Amino acid sequence: MPKPTTSVELPPTASVESPTETTGLVAEWRDLLTRHATTSCALEKELQGRHHIGLSEFETLDRLIEAGGESYKMSDLANDIYLSQSALSRAVARLERDGLVGRTLCTEDRRAIFVCLTDKGREVHAQAAPTHRGVLEQELS
Repeated sequence: MPKPTTSVELPPTASVESPTETTGLVAEWRDLLTRHATTSCALEKELQGRHHIGLSEFETLDRLIEAGGESYKMSDLANDIYLSQSALSRAVARLERDGLVGRTLCTEDRRAIFVCLTDKGREVHAQAAPTHRGVLEQELS
């Protein structure tokens, strides 16, 4: 049985660019990827080294702080920090193990899970935030 093929349909106004025109877009894309990877690695290294917390864990705490420390639905949190449900679940499990967050089931929908900060989570975030912001300043300025 032949494999189904997929094709990308271009919008009516789009045209296929020449290799030299595409090279500019590809170079811009690769620069963006490089900048993201460099910044992410620097953040991971500094957050782990100074605060014993990973970048995904910090981003989770940071979003919870931005939400006023209120409960945050896991599915919404995953979308907001661009993690898969499983990656977020692993990050939240590590945070919960370390006493930085708690998880509760939604009373209306038993499938939904909420995550909320603990006092210890607020403290760790307060200590790690200047490191996070400093690395961003250094890498993205």
